[in-house]
Amino acid sequence: MPSIIHHIETAVPEHTYSQSELRDRMKEIVDGGEKDRRIIHYLYARSGIETRHSVVADFHEKSKKTLFFNGQGSNPGTASRNDTYILKGRELFVKVAQKLIDGSDFEAGDITHLITISCTGFYAPGPDFDIQQALCLNPGLERYHLGFMGCYAAIPGLKLADQICRANPEANVMVVSAELCTIHFQAVPVMDDLLSASVFADGAAGAIVSNRTPKNRSFRIDGFESQILSQGKNDMAWSIGDQGFNMVLSSYIPDLLGEGLEQFLDRLLTKLDIRREEIGYWGIHPGGRAILDKSEQVLHLDPGDLSASRAVLARYGNMSSATVLFVLKELLNIQHPEKSRGIAMAFGPGLTLESALLSVIGV
Repeated sequence: MPSIIHHIETAVPEHTYSQSELRDRMKEIVDGGEKDRRIIHYLYARSGIETRHSVVADFHEKSKKTLFFNGQGSNPGTASRNDTYILKGRELFVKVAQKLIDGSDFEAGDITHLITISCTGFYAPGPDFDIQQALCLNPGLERYHLGFMGCYAAIPGLKLADQICRANPEANVMVVSAELCTIHFQAVPVMDDLLSASVFADGAAGAIVSNRTPKNRSFRIDGFESQILSQGKNDMAWSIGDQGFNMVLSSYIPDLLGEGLEQFLDRLLTKLDIRREEIGYWGIHPGGRAILDKSEQVLHLDPGDLSASRAVLARYGNMSSATVLFVLKELLNIQHPEKSRGIAMAFGPGLTLESALLSVIGV
Protein backbone atom coordinates (compact mmCIF):
# COMPACT_ATOMS: atom_id res chain seq x y z
CA MET A 1 0.00 0.00 0.00
CA PRO A 2 1.49 3.38 -0.97
CA SER A 3 2.15 5.96 1.70
CA ILE A 4 0.32 9.28 1.63
CA ILE A 5 1.51 12.75 2.63
CA HIS A 6 -1.78 13.67 4.28
CA HIS A 7 -1.20 17.15 5.50
CA ILE A 8 1.50 19.83 5.29
CA GLU A 9 1.83 22.81 7.62
CA THR A 10 4.32 25.68 7.78
CA ALA A 11 5.34 28.41 10.20
CA VAL A 12 7.75 31.35 10.24
CA PRO A 13 9.14 33.54 13.06
CA GLU A 14 7.51 36.82 13.99
CA HIS A 15 10.13 39.13 12.49
CA THR A 16 9.52 39.87 8.81
CA TYR A 17 12.06 41.77 6.74
CA SER A 18 12.00 43.09 3.22
CA GLN A 19 15.02 42.08 1.21
CA SER A 20 15.99 45.72 0.84
CA GLU A 21 15.86 46.19 4.63
CA LEU A 22 18.18 43.22 5.18
CA ARG A 23 20.45 44.49 2.41
CA ASP A 24 20.86 47.86 4.09
CA ARG A 25 21.42 46.30 7.52
CA MET A 26 24.11 43.96 6.20
CA LYS A 27 25.83 46.90 4.53
CA GLU A 28 26.07 48.47 7.99
CA ILE A 29 27.29 45.46 9.98
CA VAL A 30 29.70 43.86 7.48
CA ASP A 31 33.17 45.16 8.24
CA GLY A 32 34.20 45.88 4.67
CA GLY A 33 34.75 48.61 2.17
CA GLU A 34 32.79 50.21 -0.64
CA LYS A 35 33.45 47.24 -2.94
CA ASP A 36 31.87 44.87 -0.40
CA ARG A 37 28.83 47.12 -0.05
CA ARG A 38 28.42 47.10 -3.83
CA ILE A 39 28.63 43.30 -3.86
CA ILE A 40 25.97 43.09 -1.14
CA HIS A 41 23.70 45.42 -3.10
CA TYR A 42 24.15 43.36 -6.27
CA LEU A 43 23.51 39.99 -4.58
CA TYR A 44 20.34 41.15 -2.84
CA ALA A 45 18.98 42.88 -5.95
CA ARG A 46 19.30 39.70 -8.04
CA SER A 47 18.15 37.20 -5.41
CA GLY A 48 14.53 36.83 -6.49
CA ILE A 49 13.56 37.36 -2.83
CA GLU A 50 11.11 39.97 -1.61
CA THR A 51 10.75 39.09 2.09
CA ARG A 52 12.38 36.81 4.64
CA HIS A 53 11.68 35.89 8.26
CA SER A 54 14.06 35.64 11.20
CA VAL A 55 14.07 34.96 14.92
CA VAL A 56 16.60 37.80 15.18
CA ALA A 57 14.89 41.06 16.15
CA ASP A 58 17.78 43.45 15.78
CA PHE A 59 17.98 43.50 12.01
CA HIS A 60 15.21 46.05 12.54
CA GLU A 61 16.74 48.07 15.35
CA LYS A 62 20.22 48.07 16.84
CA SER A 63 19.00 48.96 20.31
CA LYS A 64 17.40 45.52 20.73
CA LYS A 65 20.85 44.01 21.26
CA THR A 66 19.58 40.44 21.18
CA LEU A 67 22.18 38.74 19.03
CA PHE A 68 24.12 40.62 16.40
CA PHE A 69 24.50 43.77 18.48
CA ASN A 70 24.83 42.20 21.92
CA GLY A 71 28.14 43.70 22.95
CA GLN A 72 30.28 41.18 21.07
CA GLY A 73 30.52 43.31 17.97
CA SER A 74 28.74 41.97 14.92
CA ASN A 75 30.01 38.39 15.27
CA PRO A 76 28.56 36.65 18.38
CA GLY A 77 29.93 33.28 19.49
CA THR A 78 28.53 29.85 18.74
CA ALA A 79 27.12 29.41 22.26
CA SER A 80 25.13 32.65 21.97
CA ARG A 81 23.77 31.64 18.61
CA ASN A 82 22.85 28.15 19.78
CA ASP A 83 21.10 29.56 22.86
CA THR A 84 18.88 31.48 20.45
CA TYR A 85 18.29 28.27 18.50
CA ILE A 86 17.19 26.43 21.66
CA LEU A 87 14.84 29.20 22.74
CA LYS A 88 13.27 29.99 19.38
CA GLY A 89 13.74 26.72 17.54
CA ARG A 90 11.70 24.67 19.98
CA GLU A 91 8.85 27.18 19.59
CA LEU A 92 8.75 26.61 15.84
CA PHE A 93 8.99 22.82 16.13
CA VAL A 94 6.08 22.69 18.55
CA LYS A 95 4.03 25.23 16.59
CA VAL A 96 4.20 23.23 13.37
CA ALA A 97 3.48 19.95 15.15
CA GLN A 98 0.40 21.44 16.81
CA LYS A 99 -0.79 22.86 13.49
CA LEU A 100 -0.46 19.40 11.94
CA ILE A 101 -2.78 17.92 14.56
CA ASP A 102 -5.22 20.84 14.53
CA GLY A 103 -5.47 20.94 10.74
CA SER A 104 -5.67 17.22 9.98
CA ASP A 105 -7.89 14.25 10.72
CA PHE A 106 -5.27 12.81 13.05
CA GLU A 107 -5.40 13.00 16.84
CA ALA A 108 -2.28 13.36 18.95
CA GLY A 109 -2.74 9.79 20.15
CA ASP A 110 -2.67 8.51 16.56
CA ILE A 111 0.97 9.47 15.99
CA THR A 112 3.21 6.42 16.28
CA HIS A 113 6.50 7.83 14.96
CA LEU A 114 8.12 11.26 15.04
CA ILE A 115 10.94 12.45 12.78
CA THR A 116 12.56 15.85 13.42
CA ILE A 117 14.96 17.55 11.04
CA SER A 118 17.40 20.44 11.50
CA CYS A 119 20.95 21.50 10.67
CA THR A 120 21.12 24.90 12.38
CA GLY A 121 21.41 23.97 16.06
CA PHE A 122 21.69 21.24 18.68
CA TYR A 123 20.32 20.47 22.13
CA ALA A 124 19.20 17.46 24.16
CA PRO A 125 16.64 16.40 25.05
CA GLY A 126 15.82 17.75 21.63
CA PRO A 127 12.88 18.97 19.57
CA ASP A 128 11.41 15.47 19.39
CA PHE A 129 11.13 15.52 23.18
CA ASP A 130 9.62 19.02 23.12
CA ILE A 131 6.95 17.99 20.61
CA GLN A 132 6.11 14.83 22.54
CA GLN A 133 5.72 16.76 25.77
CA ALA A 134 3.80 19.73 24.35
CA LEU A 135 1.32 17.66 22.36
CA CYS A 136 1.06 14.85 24.95
CA LEU A 137 2.00 12.28 22.32
CA ASN A 138 2.36 8.66 23.33
CA PRO A 139 5.53 8.56 25.50
CA GLY A 140 6.43 5.28 23.83
CA LEU A 141 6.33 6.62 20.26
CA GLU A 142 9.42 6.03 18.15
CA ARG A 143 11.52 9.20 17.70
CA TYR A 144 14.24 9.95 15.15
CA HIS A 145 16.27 13.07 14.42
CA LEU A 146 17.98 13.83 11.09
CA GLY A 147 20.65 16.41 11.88
CA PHE A 148 23.20 18.49 10.00
CA MET A 149 22.30 17.19 6.54
CA GLY A 150 21.43 20.57 5.03
CA CYS A 151 18.88 21.73 2.50
CA TYR A 152 17.98 18.30 1.12
CA ALA A 153 17.10 16.66 4.46
CA ALA A 154 13.29 16.87 4.24
CA ILE A 155 13.24 14.34 1.40
CA PRO A 156 15.20 11.72 3.40
CA GLY A 157 12.76 12.53 6.22
CA LEU A 158 9.84 11.68 3.96
CA LYS A 159 11.73 8.64 2.70
CA LEU A 160 12.18 7.35 6.25
CA ALA A 161 8.50 7.99 6.98
CA ASP A 162 7.54 6.09 3.84
CA GLN A 163 9.71 3.13 4.79
CA ILE A 164 8.18 3.05 8.27
CA CYS A 165 4.66 3.06 6.82
CA ARG A 166 5.48 0.34 4.31
CA ALA A 167 6.91 -1.82 7.10
CA ASN A 168 4.04 -1.05 9.49
CA PRO A 169 0.68 -0.37 7.79
CA GLU A 170 -0.73 1.03 11.05
CA ALA A 171 2.00 3.66 11.43
CA ASN A 172 1.21 7.37 11.40
CA VAL A 173 4.43 9.37 11.08
CA MET A 174 4.86 13.05 11.89
CA VAL A 175 7.79 14.77 10.14
CA VAL A 176 8.83 18.25 11.35
CA SER A 177 11.70 20.41 10.09
CA ALA A 178 12.76 23.73 11.62
CA GLU A 179 15.75 25.83 10.56
CA LEU A 180 17.11 29.06 12.04
CA CYS A 181 19.62 29.95 9.34
CA THR A 182 19.83 33.66 10.15
CA ILE A 183 21.41 33.11 13.57
CA HIS A 184 24.54 32.00 11.68
CA PHE A 185 24.97 35.05 9.47
CA GLN A 186 28.64 36.02 9.34
CA ALA A 187 29.27 39.76 9.18
CA VAL A 188 32.53 39.41 7.26
CA PRO A 189 33.47 40.47 3.71
CA VAL A 190 33.88 36.89 2.41
CA MET A 191 31.96 35.96 -0.74
CA ASP A 192 30.56 32.65 0.60
CA ASP A 193 29.24 34.44 3.68
CA LEU A 194 27.84 37.38 1.72
CA LEU A 195 26.10 34.99 -0.68
CA SER A 196 24.57 32.82 2.05
CA ALA A 197 23.40 35.87 4.02
CA SER A 198 21.59 37.12 0.91
CA VAL A 199 19.34 34.05 0.56
CA PHE A 200 18.93 32.15 3.84
CA ALA A 201 16.03 32.65 6.24
CA ASP A 202 14.21 30.98 9.13
CA GLY A 203 11.15 28.76 8.93
CA ALA A 204 9.58 25.43 9.82
CA ALA A 205 7.36 22.92 8.07
CA GLY A 206 5.98 19.47 8.66
CA ALA A 207 3.84 16.68 7.29
CA ILE A 208 1.96 13.60 8.42
CA VAL A 209 2.65 10.43 6.44
CA SER A 210 0.35 7.43 6.73
CA ASN A 211 -1.30 4.61 4.77
CA ARG A 212 -4.76 5.91 5.63
CA THR A 213 -7.07 6.85 2.80
CA PRO A 214 -6.92 10.67 2.59
CA LYS A 215 -10.02 12.84 2.85
CA ASN A 216 -8.42 15.89 1.25
CA ARG A 217 -6.06 16.71 -1.61
CA SER A 218 -2.78 14.95 -0.84
CA PHE A 219 0.39 13.47 -2.29
CA ARG A 220 0.85 9.76 -2.82
CA ILE A 221 4.51 8.74 -2.48
CA ASP A 222 5.59 6.72 -5.52
CA GLY A 223 9.34 6.50 -5.03
CA PHE A 224 12.69 8.20 -4.40
CA GLU A 225 16.10 8.60 -5.98
CA SER A 226 19.39 9.95 -4.60
CA GLN A 227 22.75 10.85 -6.08
CA ILE A 228 26.03 12.44 -4.99
CA LEU A 229 27.95 14.74 -7.31
CA SER A 230 31.27 14.38 -5.54
CA GLN A 231 32.94 17.04 -7.68
CA GLY A 232 30.92 19.57 -5.67
CA LYS A 233 31.89 18.40 -2.17
CA ASN A 234 34.02 21.51 -1.59
CA ASP A 235 31.48 23.94 -3.04
CA MET A 236 28.68 23.40 -0.54
CA ALA A 237 29.61 22.49 3.03
CA TRP A 238 28.53 23.20 6.62
CA SER A 239 30.81 23.14 9.67
CA ILE A 240 30.88 24.45 13.24
CA GLY A 241 33.13 27.40 14.03
CA ASP A 242 33.78 29.54 17.09
CA GLN A 243 31.46 32.28 15.79
CA GLY A 244 28.57 30.11 14.66
CA PHE A 245 28.25 27.59 11.86
CA ASN A 246 30.34 28.24 8.75
CA MET A 247 28.73 27.85 5.34
CA VAL A 248 30.66 27.22 2.16
CA LEU A 249 28.31 28.21 -0.66
CA SER A 250 30.09 28.60 -3.95
CA SER A 251 28.63 30.59 -6.81
CA TYR A 252 29.51 27.56 -8.98
CA ILE A 253 26.71 25.45 -7.45
CA PRO A 254 24.18 26.17 -10.24
CA ASP A 255 26.73 25.13 -12.90
CA LEU A 256 27.61 21.96 -10.98
CA LEU A 257 23.94 21.08 -10.72
CA GLY A 258 23.53 21.76 -14.39
CA GLU A 259 26.14 19.12 -15.21
CA GLY A 260 24.27 16.31 -13.46
CA LEU A 261 20.64 17.31 -13.07
CA GLU A 262 19.19 15.97 -16.31
CA GLN A 263 20.89 12.59 -15.89
CA PHE A 264 19.62 12.47 -12.31
CA LEU A 265 16.05 13.07 -13.48
CA ASP A 266 16.40 10.39 -16.14
CA ARG A 267 17.56 7.93 -13.47
CA LEU A 268 14.48 8.63 -11.37
CA LEU A 269 12.09 8.31 -14.32
CA THR A 270 13.73 5.11 -15.56
CA LYS A 271 13.73 3.57 -12.10
CA LEU A 272 10.01 4.21 -11.67
CA ASP A 273 9.07 3.64 -15.33
CA ILE A 274 7.66 7.14 -15.85
CA ARG A 275 7.86 9.34 -18.93
CA ARG A 276 8.84 13.00 -18.52
CA GLU A 277 5.66 14.02 -20.35
CA GLU A 278 3.61 12.65 -17.45
CA ILE A 279 5.04 15.16 -14.97
CA GLY A 280 2.70 18.06 -14.29
CA TYR A 281 4.04 19.33 -10.95
CA TRP A 282 7.60 20.46 -10.24
CA GLY A 283 8.71 21.17 -6.68
CA ILE A 284 12.39 22.10 -6.84
CA HIS A 285 14.09 23.43 -3.72
CA PRO A 286 14.61 27.17 -4.26
CA GLY A 287 18.16 27.36 -2.99
CA GLY A 288 18.47 30.61 -4.90
CA ARG A 289 17.30 32.26 -8.07
CA ALA A 290 20.30 30.99 -10.06
CA ILE A 291 19.55 27.40 -9.03
CA LEU A 292 15.96 27.68 -10.25
CA ASP A 293 17.06 29.36 -13.48
CA LYS A 294 19.60 26.60 -14.14
CA SER A 295 17.09 23.85 -13.30
CA GLU A 296 14.53 25.38 -15.65
CA GLN A 297 17.12 25.57 -18.43
CA VAL A 298 18.68 22.12 -18.02
CA LEU A 299 15.39 20.27 -17.53
CA HIS A 300 13.74 22.14 -20.43
CA LEU A 301 10.86 23.34 -18.26
CA ASP A 302 8.24 25.87 -19.25
CA PRO A 303 8.43 29.26 -17.48
CA GLY A 304 5.43 28.46 -15.28
CA ASP A 305 6.61 25.02 -14.17
CA LEU A 306 8.60 26.41 -11.25
CA SER A 307 5.99 28.96 -10.17
CA ALA A 308 5.58 27.32 -6.75
CA SER A 309 9.33 27.29 -6.11
CA ARG A 310 9.74 30.90 -7.22
CA ALA A 311 6.78 32.02 -5.11
CA VAL A 312 8.27 30.40 -2.00
CA LEU A 313 11.68 31.92 -2.73
CA ALA A 314 10.12 35.37 -3.14
CA ARG A 315 8.05 35.23 0.07
CA TYR A 316 10.40 33.32 2.36
CA GLY A 317 13.91 32.91 0.92
CA ASN A 318 15.86 29.68 1.45
CA MET A 319 14.92 28.05 4.77
CA SER A 320 17.23 25.08 4.26
CA SER A 321 15.53 21.71 4.82
CA ALA A 322 12.06 23.14 5.52
CA THR A 323 11.84 24.91 2.16
CA VAL A 324 10.83 22.03 -0.11
CA LEU A 325 7.86 21.31 2.19
CA PHE A 326 6.75 24.93 1.71
CA VAL A 327 6.94 24.27 -2.04
CA LEU A 328 4.93 21.04 -1.79
CA LYS A 329 2.22 22.84 0.16
CA GLU A 330 2.13 25.50 -2.53
CA LEU A 331 1.79 22.84 -5.22
CA LEU A 332 -1.31 21.40 -3.58
CA ASN A 333 -3.06 24.67 -4.39
CA ILE A 334 -2.28 24.32 -8.12
CA GLN A 335 -4.85 22.54 -10.27
CA HIS A 336 -3.49 20.54 -13.21
CA PRO A 337 -6.43 18.65 -14.71
CA GLU A 338 -4.45 16.53 -17.16
CA LYS A 339 -1.44 15.38 -15.13
CA SER A 340 -1.23 14.17 -11.54
CA ARG A 341 2.44 13.20 -11.30
CA GLY A 342 4.91 15.50 -9.58
CA ILE A 343 8.62 15.57 -8.79
CA ALA A 344 10.21 17.12 -5.72
CA MET A 345 13.95 17.82 -5.70
CA ALA A 346 16.31 19.24 -3.10
CA PHE A 347 20.07 19.76 -3.07
CA GLY A 348 22.63 20.09 -0.30
CA PRO A 349 26.17 19.41 0.91
CA GLY A 350 27.98 16.67 -0.91
CA LEU A 351 26.85 17.84 -3.49
CA THR A 352 23.79 15.69 -2.70
CA LEU A 353 20.72 15.44 -4.92
CA GLU A 354 17.50 14.02 -3.49
CA SER A 355 14.21 13.52 -5.28
CA ALA A 356 10.74 12.09 -4.79
CA LEU A 357 8.10 11.06 -7.30
CA LEU A 358 4.67 12.01 -6.03
CA SER A 359 1.11 11.86 -7.34
CA VAL A 360 -1.57 14.40 -6.47
CA ILE A 361 -4.71 12.60 -5.33
CA GLY A 362 -8.08 13.76 -4.00
CA VAL A 363 -10.21 16.75 -4.84
